[in-house]
Amino acid sequence: MTSILTNNGAMVALQTLQSVNNNLTDAQNEISTGKRVGQASDNAAVWAISKTMESDIAGFEAISESLAVGEATVAVASAGAEQIVEKLTEMKELIVSAQSENVDHAKIQADITKKSDQILSIISAAQFNGANLLSDDVDGNGATALGVLASLDRVGATGVPTPTLISVASVDFVTNLDVAGMTSISDSTTAATALGELEALMIVAIDGAAALGADSARISDQGEFVSKLTDAMKMGVSSMTDTDMEEASARLKALQTQQQLAVQSLSIANSAPESIMQLFR
Repeated sequence: MTSILTNNGAMVALQTLQSVNNNLTDAQNEISTGKRVGQASDNAAVWAISKTMESDIAGFEAISESLAVGEATVAVASAGAEQIVEKLTEMKELIVSAQSENVDHAKIQADITKKSDQILSIISAAQFNGANLLSDDVDGNGATALGVLASLDRVGATGVPTPTLISVASVDFVTNLDVAGMTSISDSTTAATALGELEALMIVAIDGAAALGADSARISDQGEFVSKLTDAMKMGVSSMTDTDMEEASARLKALQTQQQLAVQSLSIANSAPESIMQLFR
């Protein structure tokens, strides 16, 4: 039955056109913004997960900066410790040469004193941003270790992240490396005593330098891991929320064709009642 009051075909064609136009608008928004899920109304569950992950990403980027500062602090102390080992080695050469009787012990002692003063200067200067891991007071407030933020550990989707620190202990060369208290060399006997004292100091310095080197390597490894973890999280968020441009382009072309066909269909449906005029001629 054909009715001039109700055009069923036009209503169907209009609904189809409206649906196609809505889908076309969504496709154009995805392409222009690059986001398939850009707001909560697009997909509430995915949007909530992505925002949680984005906040974690921001946290890990801050951790990377903390690790960089920590690594630099340990690197300065490690360089200082290695330099001290070299100076102690030079002092050992002088003390060994002082074992002979026919040498100028006073000059050797003067040279050793200068190298001892240089070691003390290195200990005082080996600080980065106010932190000195060669000192008995790391930060000037009595701290004996440096805490470096290394990670944020979350248990469950809604769990509160827990910070994890890498603790780098001070090697405390101020207390443990008493170069100023060594026996002064005046003859071969005192030289032998000083040599024994220096050997003990060498062990302290080498152990301290090795510990700082291990801490530096650990912080460097953690920094590399955090960087890779951040990249993986960014890719995860991207796969959930970003637009697949190839798929969106193909869908846009299809929707544009559907829109043209829907307009044509609506035009045909609207012109259908005009054919009834032929019945009254």
